Amino acid sequence: MMMSLAAALGFLMLASSVGSVVSPCPAGLPGVPGFPGKDGRDGRRGPKGESGPMATTLHRSLKGDKGDTGPQGPLGKNGPKGPAGAAGEKGEQGEMGDTGSPGDHKRQYQSAFTVARLTNEHPVKNSPILFTREITNDHKDYDVTSGKFRCRIPGQYYFSFHVSHSANLCAALYVDGQAKASFCDHMSSAVQVASGGVLVALEAEQEVWLALNDYNGMIGTEGNDSVFSGFLVSPQ
Repeated sequence: MMMSLAAALGFLMLASSVGSVVSPCPAGLPGVPGFPGKDGRDGRRGPKGESGPMATTLHRSLKGDKGDTGPQGPLGKNGPKGPAGAAGEKGEQGEMGDTGSPGDHKRQYQSAFTVARLTNEHPVKNSPILFTREITNDHKDYDVTSGKFRCRIPGQYYFSFHVSHSANLCAALYVDGQAKASFCDHMSSAVQVASGGVLVALEAEQEVWLALNDYNGMIGTEGNDSVFSGFLVSPQ
């Protein structure tokens, strides 16, 4: 151990003496700069900073300028129907329109006749009296060959007769064979006039006629007419 230390000390002393004798070399030129190194790895996330001061009222209330109007968007769907509004005020009366063309109401609901008997022969007893001369019978509702009126329009009808007679007379108005009213007149002069009338309700196709019983003294001559009439009062 002692020998190793002594050897080391001797070596150091020898080096020191040699260095003091040799003159130092001049410094070399700087080397070429090296290439930049690669970026280092991201550092660790730092701690959360403290909250900044609250903005003043002035800074918060400032508002920027209004921007330009944008383009119109597409039309939306129709909304639900709203409630009906209140009725408006009554408008002024309009001008009278043109006269319309004639309708057929009157023609459709017309039924009337008056017929006369021109003969001195007394009618057949208990049979429809034949009134053969038509005074009014536009729709031919009264048949001069059968002595019967046939109902074409249901409704209320009025029938009447005014007859001349040279003998006792009893007349009756029949509807489908059923007497509805009867009238009698007994002679007190050479020629007399008897009359009567009745309102009846008829259905379509019902028949009406005038007939005499055993007292059948009806005549029909010029100046002593015998007539039978009927007309529709109101349709059903």
